[in-house]
Amino acid sequence: MYAIGFDIGSSSIKAALVERKSGKRVALVSEPSVEMEITAVQNGWAEQHPDDWWKHVCSATQRLISENKVAPSSIEGIGISYQMHGLVIVDSEGLPLRNSIIWCDSRAVAIGQRAFDQLGNQQCADRLLNSPANFTASKLRWVQENEPELFNRTYKFMLPGDYIAYKLSGTINSTISGLSEGIFWDFRQNSVANWLLEHYGIDENLVPELVDTFSTQAYVSRQGASESGLAEGTPILYRAGDQPNNALSLNVFNPGEVAATGGTSGVVYAITESLSSKESTRVNNFAHVNYDKSNTRIGKLLCINGSGIQYRWLMNNLDVTDYEEMNALAASVPIGSDGVTIHPFGNGAERMLNNQTLGTRMSNINLNNHNKAHLCRAALEGIAFSFVYGMEIMTSDGIDPGVIRAGNDNLFRSDIFSQTIATLIGQEIEIYNTTGAIGAARACELHHGDFKTFGKKLMDNDYVMGFKPAENTAPYLKAYQNWKNELQQLLHT
Repeated sequence: MYAIGFDIGSSSIKAALVERKSGKRVALVSEPSVEMEITAVQNGWAEQHPDDWWKHVCSATQRLISENKVAPSSIEGIGISYQMHGLVIVDSEGLPLRNSIIWCDSRAVAIGQRAFDQLGNQQCADRLLNSPANFTASKLRWVQENEPELFNRTYKFMLPGDYIAYKLSGTINSTISGLSEGIFWDFRQNSVANWLLEHYGIDENLVPELVDTFSTQAYVSRQGASESGLAEGTPILYRAGDQPNNALSLNVFNPGEVAATGGTSGVVYAITESLSSKESTRVNNFAHVNYDKSNTRIGKLLCINGSGIQYRWLMNNLDVTDYEEMNALAASVPIGSDGVTIHPFGNGAERMLNNQTLGTRMSNINLNNHNKAHLCRAALEGIAFSFVYGMEIMTSDGIDPGVIRAGNDNLFRSDIFSQTIATLIGQEIEIYNTTGAIGAARACELHHGDFKTFGKKLMDNDYVMGFKPAENTAPYLKAYQNWKNELQQLLHT
């Protein structure tokens, strides 16, 4: 018997089929074959039609079923991971009223900042654990201000994963974790933030009904079955945003556990039981997947925009073949890159740097002594240093990392990158070969509450390697301090 997991991204829809008993992956597919388009009517806008996601969910599901010759009735559970912070609004017939305003759309920044100031920075930090910023609630307010006819026809708002669950089942609901990522949740009152809704002029009736993250949330309807190829009555057992789900996929549930990703941008997602929001303008705080009113589990999310994109930029602009060649070149240079430093902040404003846009800075290059090998090492070190710098910010907000788990992506496959981070934070980094879609499928077992077995399956199926701190920390500390001193100069120029 099987479970199926969906990962609703902005570039593609991934679907995974796993064996329920063992947790082993059977197959993983991605639809469409080319990246999905993002509509940008104006600069800073980013939209996708939610029915495009549904179309690709259906085609991916049908592929999994046909290519692996499984009976739809043998798929016993559905898990959903999705791009966070998006807004879907539907009318009383359940039809989308407009394109979804997705995570990378920045049109509501000014609305969120105005609310932050008017409601009071301290109140927002204490109760929302965040500024309203550019999150879902602020995007909904934008619709009210700019498209009042559509807003007045709105029956419910949803997050992207909620919409896919609705298309499968015909039932509209959401989770506490989902509402918290939209900044609709009051952590002090443990309820919907009615005072924020009132400030924005949003009727509480627009809020979906709440279900537990790990629960029988709904069942596939006759129409959902007809369109997707799944069996009618298949239960939806799990739903979460992509970063909380990534942490789940890496068995990160408890205080001191940290999930990290090193993709185009980098993410550090650390679990705490504290409601501290000291760094709420630089670090986001959301209800983790195992949060409930008696079990406070907060995921603190820090994003480093200039991460993998920096290393990819180098690959595209140096005379190198691939990342493996770059890693080999970097390994030929000593720790500290003979003084060359790269500050990899060339992918827009960095929230952890208080939204400053520094650009990428390459410094201390001697044209007689340094070559592309030094640039490769300095880039890996600079990105690693950015992760460590971000973790220092999180440590000041109560995070005490005990273990870091990361996916088997390009950056974390680099010995230099992972060794540098492990040494500077004094903790081992564990590498796992898993994906969000596989994690979402496996999460179908967690409505039974057996997190220990879940973690064992991850170790048995996905563990790749570990990176322990180096015994000689001095050269790492010296290189990091040099990089950090230069960063402080950049921040104050």
